[in-house]
Amino acid sequence: MIRCALLALAIAVGGLSAATSAWGEEDGGGPSIGLALGSGGAGGLAHIRMIEVFEELGLRPDTVAGTSIGAIVGMLYAAGMDTAGMRELFETFGESALNPFADNDGGVDIGPTDLLKLDFDDGSVLDSDGFFELVAERIDARSFEDLDIPLKVVATNYWDGETVVLSDGDLFEAVKASMAVPGLFAPVHRDDRLLVDGGTSNPLPWDRLGEHDIVIAIDVTGTRNQDEDESPDLADLLFNTFEIMQQSMIAQMRKASPPDVYIKPELSGVRLLHFDRVDEIIEQAGPAADELRSALEEALDK
Repeated sequence: MIRCALLALAIAVGGLSAATSAWGEEDGGGPSIGLALGSGGAGGLAHIRMIEVFEELGLRPDTVAGTSIGAIVGMLYAAGMDTAGMRELFETFGESALNPFADNDGGVDIGPTDLLKLDFDDGSVLDSDGFFELVAERIDARSFEDLDIPLKVVATNYWDGETVVLSDGDLFEAVKASMAVPGLFAPVHRDDRLLVDGGTSNPLPWDRLGEHDIVIAIDVTGTRNQDEDESPDLADLLFNTFEIMQQSMIAQMRKASPPDVYIKPELSGVRLLHFDRVDEIIEQAGPAADELRSALEEALDK
């Protein structure tokens, strides 16, 4: 009761930063926050707007868990990159020829044929190395041990379908495994396992965060709007069906053991590889960011 009264008073007088300080007087630094960033292709750029809320409130999670695009953004965040840096990175990637699906006439001197595989021997058609070269220019971390925030990267073992949580060793290798969408990016061999996209087994891994005072899950799977004048093409059918599967898994997870805070930005018209639409996606995430801010204030007020 005393703690709740202190938190309520701190929020009323000084906002969330004061509230976390009040909590920290007894608990050594504020309430423990776990942040789960989900899978969702380019829709995961909405994670940047969610992290902006943490920046605005002077908060930082104690642990981040991410799947696929959530693992990418989680890696950048845990490595110390701010959201301005994340925007710049994805704008550079989205507007360059490194992204063969961007709508542009310029970019760096690398074309789609540099990313397309001709023999398909490794089970992919796209190469992520160009993107990770951009990342390597912007962050110093190369292993989990180099990170500012503990990070758990979620992948899936192809052989038994089990979720695999990676939290030590080679950082880029782990994230490449987490984002290895079957048919698009090559699976990763690690130890005796063949790792593919974590979204196939755990698209929103709040259950892998461990014990925290507040567990937050950000769901960036999109929505599909029926249009009588337009039928989905083959790519849309494949990727959106994969997304439907993920949404079903998330719904079952929420029934079994829901997170303290669940946020789902309303993302429409965003396809899997629309990384050239950073500003539009972040703008769509605005209302969800307001919802996250309110949810954090309410959680800290309890």
